[in-house]
Amino acid sequence: MIDWQTEAKKRTEELFTDLFTMLHIDSERDVEHSTTEFPLGEGPAIALRQMLSLAERDGFKTKNVENVAGRIEFGAGDETLGILAHVDEVPAGSGWDTDPFEPQVIDGKLYARGSADDKGPMMAAYYALKIIKELNLPVSKQVHFILGTDEESEWAGITRYLEVEPTPDFGFSPDAEFPIINGEKGIASFLIEFKPELTTNGEIRLLKFDSGLRDNMIPQTATAIIEGYELDNLSTEFVAFAAENGLVADAQVEDHQYILELTGKGAHALEPRAGVNAATYLATFLNGLDLDLAGKQYVQVIADHFHLDSRGAHLGIKTTDDLMGELTASPDIFHYRVGEISDIVVNVRFPQGIAAEQITKLMEQAINHANVSSKIFGRVETPHYVSADDPLVKTLLSVYERQTGNKGKEQVIGGGTYGRILPRGVAFGAQFPGRENVMHQANEYMPVDDIIAATAIYAEAVYELIK
Repeated sequence: MIDWQTEAKKRTEELFTDLFTMLHIDSERDVEHSTTEFPLGEGPAIALRQMLSLAERDGFKTKNVENVAGRIEFGAGDETLGILAHVDEVPAGSGWDTDPFEPQVIDGKLYARGSADDKGPMMAAYYALKIIKELNLPVSKQVHFILGTDEESEWAGITRYLEVEPTPDFGFSPDAEFPIINGEKGIASFLIEFKPELTTNGEIRLLKFDSGLRDNMIPQTATAIIEGYELDNLSTEFVAFAAENGLVADAQVEDHQYILELTGKGAHALEPRAGVNAATYLATFLNGLDLDLAGKQYVQVIADHFHLDSRGAHLGIKTTDDLMGELTASPDIFHYRVGEISDIVVNVRFPQGIAAEQITKLMEQAINHANVSSKIFGRVETPHYVSADDPLVKTLLSVYERQTGNKGKEQVIGGGTYGRILPRGVAFGAQFPGRENVMHQANEYMPVDDIIAATAIYAEAVYELIK
């Protein structure tokens, strides 16, 4: 009998040394500065190389696929278990109490961008494999520990990997929650475009509206610039509006131009209710002003169709499935410039029974303006489900139950993980039930004890799957 928890605890210091090394790297996808050597930016490639270097140090065979993905290999056999993790992270954003790339342990919590999503879980799964190797346990299957570099955006790295490298027969991604995620909603983003066909003349003009970092992050801040006269009470009204709704306001005046900024709460777009969308609140405030027609249309569409409606009712796309639950809609990127094409990017997590093509048509019909259109924006992920009766699901749940003493059950989420790239792929940990979900938020953290506990669970689970 192997005491997996003891084996994990033995390696605590070494594990956190390696994890800190990875967390120091800002590995946000950066295609704006891409090169032939670094197609997705230098940061993701540096993180990939670093992780492969750690594995080589520990005696694993590795492969770097064009600096966009990689593999750590272990074992031998006719079947291959895939462990699918990612080295990239979302932008750090604002609102941090610590430096997001200087990891710190405070009150038992490891704070850093990527600590929970996905470098902490990734390192736990890697050390699980390392434990099996160091114990020299007999195995009958191969393990391909696959590393992607842009899971938080377009999945170009993992897509390229699957084009040129073998696909595992089954596997899991350490990038979600325990006890298991064996179902994931479909995911698609949509571009709502406003053609500049309405007049921009008026006593109060909207000159600019900006908010959002990524289409899978609820925007924490939003800024608008308006121009007008006789707005003496605007700043006072704006601050009062923010206070009433639990946001923070900042108003500045420069030559009859008012710069208005709201700060809410960022969160992962998979559950919009977890955040406070600064952009929809700002648009709602501006909708109460007598703006020019073009500006008025932009903020009114936001206020009428997106504000405080995370289930898509006001977009005509509200959908519920008995297995996968409710559709969610999160407007995450906003861009308005007076006299130019303006847009909104909305991220939708949808269950079985509705398709992305149908969603975009319904949204356009609901908004119902001749100069406003909707189209699919980027990659579409269809709903994914692995039966609770599958041996993979049963094995992972039994290990979770054995180590935690808690009952395991199947779950479906709105998040998207690499688990869905395999027909028999699931997500497994590393967030434990009842823990605060801080992924994609400022002050992201993962409890230190949870990382070690996850390492033990992963070690036993991997061994059960490949022995």
